[in-house]
Amino acid sequence: MKILTVTTLFPYANNPKHGVFIETRLRHLMAHFPDVEVKVIAPVPWFPFRHPVFGEYAEYAKAPAREQRFGMDVYHPRYVVIPKIGMTLTPRTLSGAIYHQARQLQEQGFDFDVIDGHYFYPDGVAIEQAATRLGKPFTVTARGTDINLIPQFPAPKKAIQTVLQKSGHNMAVCEALRQTMIALGAAPNSVTTLRNGVDLTLFPFADTAKQADLRQQLKLPSHQPVVLSVGHLIERKGHHLVIDAMKNVPDAVLVIAGSGPEEKALHKQVHNNGLASRISFVGSVSQKELAQYYGAANALVLASSREGWANVLLESMACGTPVVASNIWGTPEVVRTADAGLLVERTPEAIAAGMNALLTSPPLRSDTRRYAEQFDWLSTSQGQHAIFSSLISKTAHGR
Repeated sequence: MKILTVTTLFPYANNPKHGVFIETRLRHLMAHFPDVEVKVIAPVPWFPFRHPVFGEYAEYAKAPAREQRFGMDVYHPRYVVIPKIGMTLTPRTLSGAIYHQARQLQEQGFDFDVIDGHYFYPDGVAIEQAATRLGKPFTVTARGTDINLIPQFPAPKKAIQTVLQKSGHNMAVCEALRQTMIALGAAPNSVTTLRNGVDLTLFPFADTAKQADLRQQLKLPSHQPVVLSVGHLIERKGHHLVIDAMKNVPDAVLVIAGSGPEEKALHKQVHNNGLASRISFVGSVSQKELAQYYGAANALVLASSREGWANVLLESMACGTPVVASNIWGTPEVVRTADAGLLVERTPEAIAAGMNALLTSPPLRSDTRRYAEQFDWLSTSQGQHAIFSSLISKTAHGR
C-alpha cells in the first residue's frame, strides 16, 4: 500500500513540533502495518528572506526542500501566499505545488495508491483539485478549526462542501466534528471518527516520588501545587483566562508553556495583576521536556474556545496528571470520567473553581494514567488501514 500524505501541517527540520500529531499518526500506522509505504508532501509558504527579524516567515525560508523523518521521505515545495486575499487564492497556488511535486514522485517511480489529506481548508480544497488532475482517490481528515470555524465564511464553506462530496472518504478526530461535517452535507457513511491516540512511552507515568524529582530538576516549588497551561500563545487557547483564574487559586503556581503573538500581552497581564511571583513562562519546549512538566504538575488547565481533539489532555493524563478543560467541541470525548479530570465553562471563575476542586481532591495519579492507556494508537491505525484498503479496492475495480 503506497500512501501519499499531503498537508501543510507537518514538522520540518527547523520547526519540529509543527503538525507533529499528523506525523505521529503516520508513524503508528507504519509500525502497525509494515505493508504501508508513505511519502509526504508538506508544502510551506514561499518567502525569500531568512533573517530572524522576519519571524515565522524566516522559518519558512529555512525549511529544507526535502528531508527524511522516521523512515518517511518528506518534501516541502513552496506555494505563494498573498496577505489579505490569501484565503481565496491560496487553494489554487497550493494545488499547483502539490500537483507538480506529486508528478515528480510518480516520474521517480512512486506511483501512490491514495492521497491521505489533512485539514479541509485550504489543504483539502487544493488536494481535491490536484487529485482530480492526477486521477487518484483521496481522503481528508478534519482537525478542528477547518470545520468548526472556517465554514463561517461563505466561499470557503462552499469549497469545503465540495471536498466533502468528492473525497473518497472523510475522517474526523472527534465525533463532534463528524456531526458538523454531516450537517455541512457529507453523507453519514462517508465520515468516520478516528480519534488521536497518545504515545505512552514518550509521555511516561510519574508517581509522586518521580513528580518530586522532576520538580527539583525543573526548579519548581516542592510544597505548592503546580498548574500547567500548554499551547500557542493566542486568544483561542485561553491562557489569559487561566491567569485571571489564578487570582482565586492563591496557593498554587502556574507554568505557561508555549510561544506566540500574545506573549507580551500575557506578561503584562501577569504583572498588572501582581502575579509575577506565582506565574512563569518557559517558552516553547520539546515534547520530551513537556513530558517532564506534565509529570511535575498537579493539574493541566486547557481553556480553549475551540478544539477538535486536544492532544495535550491525553499527554498530561499519560503522565498521571489530571486536567481541567473547557467544555467545548471534542473535549468531552477526551475527559469522560473523574479520573481524567473536570470539564468547566470557559470563564475565569469556573476555571478557578475547577482548579480548586481538582487540587483539593485529585484522583490517584495511577488511575489517571490507567485512563489514558485506553487511548492507544492501534484502533486508529486499524481504521485508517481499512479505509485506505477499501478505497484502493474500489478504485481498482472502477467503482
